[in-house]
Amino acid sequence: MTQLYEVESWKDFLLLVESEELRGWAFRGQRDAEWGLESSLTRRLKQFVPQDKWAEQEDRAIRVFKRKAHYFLNDTSSLKDDFRCLALMQHHGAPTRLLDFTKSPYVASYFALQSCTTPAAVFAVNTPALWHEATPPGFPELNRDAIDPRNSDSLNRYYLSNNYPVVWPGEPWTMDRRIVAQAGTFMIPGKIDVTVEELLSNYVYDRPILAKIVLSPDIRKEAMEALYRMNISNATLFPDLDGLARSISYELEVSWVGTSGQSK
Repeated sequence: MTQLYEVESWKDFLLLVESEELRGWAFRGQRDAEWGLESSLTRRLKQFVPQDKWAEQEDRAIRVFKRKAHYFLNDTSSLKDDFRCLALMQHHGAPTRLLDFTKSPYVASYFALQSCTTPAAVFAVNTPALWHEATPPGFPELNRDAIDPRNSDSLNRYYLSNNYPVVWPGEPWTMDRRIVAQAGTFMIPGKIDVTVEELLSNYVYDRPILAKIVLSPDIRKEAMEALYRMNISNATLFPDLDGLARSISYELEVSWVGTSGQSK
């Protein structure tokens, strides 16, 4: 069961995400509240690939990336670690089964609100529960440590096989600049033919594991100004030239008029 919240003001959002109830959770912002929790890989495969070919084509995509990415890398060690390789693919825009999350509800709200014109959403996952107590249906032995994709062969066994109804929260041992800048983490589903909401709703636990916070577009102006003052923007979340260029879209909306009458 997903815990649903609807907030009509930025203050209400702050009170909720700073409450004890959501302490330690991980967050994901989506600009359309109607979107479910699906990976970019799932969306792409649904559009163009018969379902009985999904596992085969995912394996092929990873193999092709590994064979060619070394041309563009000074350090190719990430290609030898399947989880790090997936994170690198995600970083550069390839469809993968990873879902980007962040430990910061403010970063998540930025991603939700930056381009929204209709109700947006911030999803929150009870990562402490997934770390310590909650278990997937029918597999009580598959706790977080047992299915850690950083362990030898775990990614292939529990995730790329598409046989296990699990969700693992975490990040590679070695993190890139964007993950660090965004306080980033990932949710990795063991099945990509169902949504992450469905997988988590079936976990064995006596309290909510997933919450959905619906944000009215009316709070966007106040929220984006507050986040700008907190130095949360594309320029800081993507610390490279691409991030700076992306940040200009919001700079078009901002006008700080100084004492000279000139905007800054």
